[in-house]
Amino acid sequence: MSLGGEEGSDAPRSGRRRFWLTAGGIAVVLAIVAGAAVVWSSNRSEPTASTSTATPSSGATRSASASPTATTTPSPTPEPSASATPQPATAEPVPAGAPDPFVTSVPAGTVVAEGDVVSPKGSIRFHYRMVANGDDTYTADYSGFTSTLPVPVGVTLKELAPSVGDGLADHGTGDLQLGGPTSGTALASSASLGGVGQPSYLLALVTYSAAASDPDLPVEIGPDKVLAVEDLRWDIPERQSNITPVDAGARDFAVGTVPTTTATGGPRAYLVAPGDLLGEVAGRFGISPAALIYLNKNLMVLGDQQYLLEGTIINLDPNEI
Repeated sequence: MSLGGEEGSDAPRSGRRRFWLTAGGIAVVLAIVAGAAVVWSSNRSEPTASTSTATPSSGATRSASASPTATTTPSPTPEPSASATPQPATAEPVPAGAPDPFVTSVPAGTVVAEGDVVSPKGSIRFHYRMVANGDDTYTADYSGFTSTLPVPVGVTLKELAPSVGDGLADHGTGDLQLGGPTSGTALASSASLGGVGQPSYLLALVTYSAAASDPDLPVEIGPDKVLAVEDLRWDIPERQSNITPVDAGARDFAVGTVPTTTATGGPRAYLVAPGDLLGEVAGRFGISPAALIYLNKNLMVLGDQQYLLEGTIINLDPNEI
């Protein structure tokens, strides 16, 4: 009985030991797992923190490298407004005591071109003289006119010479009717060349039919048909001037070119480049804005800064006015 009782009492104790052992084992396992979790979490979080503090993001790097270094920005160059329209150039008054720009006139009565015109078939003949009036104007004088053609004959000066037989699209400078068919020599006649200033750009003296439209007229002597062409050879004496341009070379706002020079090698003309200013161009050639305007009547500019019109050819030769 006692043995049986002892065996009966040992069983519960043995079960309790197994329970506590089991429970203890579970606790140990849980503790290990929990510790591992803490370690894993700690190890996982540290690289994140380390990465965010030790290595800047690519965005931060771009932002830092893109920050511009402080520099001085030059003031923009004034430009004429898009709505600016050309206006006459102006200059400051000449300082007291300083001479105004001038070019002397060709003395009155000076013959600057002269010759005889004979049509190809000899039907028309006359003598011409181009004479200075002493005030920068000129007169064309005609004498000894004869014609055997049955139509009135006119004469005009042109920049470009047409050919005999051409029709005139327009009449030129100093247009004048010399007369119709003659039985003797006609009276002398003359025509003003107007305000041309320097007339040497007029290269041809053109004789033409001044007949009215008539279907019965032969075509070769019909209205405005060219009957004769004379090349003009001008001999205009050099004039005195206090304007003596000398090219100092391109500079800011005066970067155009000098396409032609005078016989003595001086600048004869200037081709305006984009952005050229009147005052700077004058300064490049050592003359005043007033002198530049004097050499170029009706010179036009843009805006208060007086930008010159791109592509304009500016005269620099006093003998050309």
